[in-house]
Amino acid sequence: VVTTYCPANNEPIASVRQGNLEDYEETVKKAKEAWKVWADIPAPKRGEIVRQIGDALRQKIKVLGSLVSLEMGKIFVEGVGEVQEYVDVCDYAVGLSRMIGGPILPSERPGHALIEQWNPVGLVGVITAFNFPVAVYGWNSAIAMICGNACLWKGAPTTSLVSVAVTKIIAKVLEDNKLPGAICSLVCGGADIGTAMARDERMDLLSFTGSTKVGKQVALMVQERFGRSLLELGGNNAIIVFEDADLNLVIPSALFAAVGTAGQRCTTARRLFLHESIHEEVVAKLAKAYAQVRIGDPWDSDTLYGPLHTKEAVKMFLDAVEQAKQQGGSVVCGGKVINRPGNYVEPTIVTGLPHNAPIVHTETFAPILYVLKFKEEEEVFAWNNEVKQGLSSSIFTKDLGRIFRWLGPKGSDCGIVNVNIPTSGAEIGGAFGGEKHTGGGRESGSDSWKLYMRRSTCTINYSKDLPLAQGIKFQ
Repeated sequence: VVTTYCPANNEPIASVRQGNLEDYEETVKKAKEAWKVWADIPAPKRGEIVRQIGDALRQKIKVLGSLVSLEMGKIFVEGVGEVQEYVDVCDYAVGLSRMIGGPILPSERPGHALIEQWNPVGLVGVITAFNFPVAVYGWNSAIAMICGNACLWKGAPTTSLVSVAVTKIIAKVLEDNKLPGAICSLVCGGADIGTAMARDERMDLLSFTGSTKVGKQVALMVQERFGRSLLELGGNNAIIVFEDADLNLVIPSALFAAVGTAGQRCTTARRLFLHESIHEEVVAKLAKAYAQVRIGDPWDSDTLYGPLHTKEAVKMFLDAVEQAKQQGGSVVCGGKVINRPGNYVEPTIVTGLPHNAPIVHTETFAPILYVLKFKEEEEVFAWNNEVKQGLSSSIFTKDLGRIFRWLGPKGSDCGIVNVNIPTSGAEIGGAFGGEKHTGGGRESGSDSWKLYMRRSTCTINYSKDLPLAQGIKFQ
């Protein structure tokens, strides 16, 4: 049994029974059986079921958003926004269910057809993190479902109530359509369940969202059995501001990217590179904006900034601030724990560090922004790319040539490359994910659906002859 706590006051909310390995075994068997039913349903019909799931989530959007605020700690508007993201992916998946498929390719042989056939992989395991307890499962499950897969979800133990609530909503839609609820199964559990999923050959694809450290362990376990993994790991994301930037865009963008979700997004801006000619001006304006951030209970509609998720996160925040000071940084604002119940810390700006300081190259899941000076485009593009992760990045400039250099082969090496917008707040229509230690996986839009399917190249001979490819004669 795990007790979930409200990050805003550290009061217990509920106790949730965690599954053991016997429960896991039973759940996998039922999910595999349910897949046999689901795979036989035509993709557009599967899309109709996913549409109904989106509608069911719409009807519960505020209550589910409130639960996210209560259990995860993000502000109410972000909690609702996260459920909306799942709804949006459902809408997207409905259209996709009538479009997925492969081409008919020209064959070099007379009387032959060359077809690319896509089929579901089977059972998709989804392990999600605490920071997006609804949306990340939504990205995976909605797309996986229209592709013909069953899903087995393990959410973060600290957001078990959200996992249970979402699963109940989905199960009701499935069962109302006389389909097994096990098409979308849930196992609440800890590392033992995660390890079992990574090692289980019945898990045809394992989508893992979490830290780079754990992601590496998951990748090795899955690769050991030649399985498929989809990894969404850490990010040490940078915003670069050139001297020609529109500061009316820069200040709110940097504020949202660094302070939104109390710095607990994988796309949170952790590094802010400022051209030396505007450094002092931007720091002063940003510090003023930080001072106006409304801190409060996450479920209050006026609040912009809530607590960190756990007490451990507060300790990591304090450790990082101390390391930044020891490495030569100056705390411009923030840096302390807020004297109130819950896991509240001050949004923090640190200046004066070199671009390659160890703490600057360390992802800390907290609202700490390292502000760094640069002189030239070439050096700052290189500094953007020098960290191990490669998730999100953004520049602010009006220079058209610079914009396209940033998007090009010598520009950002990240999976998300933005111009004049924050690093966070991605739309669902594009593929979401990053390079290097971020894991290389892609979820949500574009052609991410291909990761949830297996491809077969099919050659059909409808003639009475048997010509061989490459003109080979075998007689």
